[in-house]
Amino acid sequence: MSSDPLLRLDAVGKQFAGMTVLDDLSFSVQPGEIVGLVGPNGSGKTTTINLISGLLRPDHGRILFAGHPVHRLPMFRRVHLGINRSFQVPKPFREMTVRENILVAAHFGGSDAVKVDDVLAEVGLLEQAETVAGGLTVNQQKMLDLGRALATDPRLLLIDEIGAGLNPAELNVVAKLLERTAARGIALVVVEHLLDFLNRITNRVIVLGAGRMLFEGTLQAASEDPDVIAAFIGG
Repeated sequence: MSSDPLLRLDAVGKQFAGMTVLDDLSFSVQPGEIVGLVGPNGSGKTTTINLISGLLRPDHGRILFAGHPVHRLPMFRRVHLGINRSFQVPKPFREMTVRENILVAAHFGGSDAVKVDDVLAEVGLLEQAETVAGGLTVNQQKMLDLGRALATDPRLLLIDEIGAGLNPAELNVVAKLLERTAARGIALVVVEHLLDFLNRITNRVIVLGAGRMLFEGTLQAASEDPDVIAAFIGG
């Protein structure tokens, strides 16, 4: 693993209608590392993902990717640099087949050399390649969403609550997929409420509360931190 961070947030802040959603958030992620992003509802987790991916722009602070500022770049430019994401609620091209969805993503990301069947096999959708995406189950649509992101040949993947609604067997498949992805040197930031799932795949979590970083370290240590306990259960 490289000593230089692939991603760095430097005092990033965001407001909506005068309300501070993120306040001077700073952290970094190494190549091949899986970092968990946790916190109560409304703590700023998805906003953080939106800022890194380019769906939103910060009001202040910097986002550096591979040492270069990207916080003013549009989302498509960040995809071309190697930043991509999944969404909590997947939005595939429902009238296209699974294969066509992957092909479009690869072309858009400038990765036409990507082997579509390899991506489909990786996310467990090779047998559904010619199925119309709108006919997939919720779990399959999540895998397609992740497959589309992988088809752009990313260096950083942002995963927003992929475990929601999945059963233990499905969660096990997703965990192994994310671990294999990180083993290829791809960095992951994973927003997740399912702490057992998160504890399996990462050694470091960042805990947010009311837009501020409350804790950075292992999930076990976070569960014993007074500020984290107060944020989750009050006090």
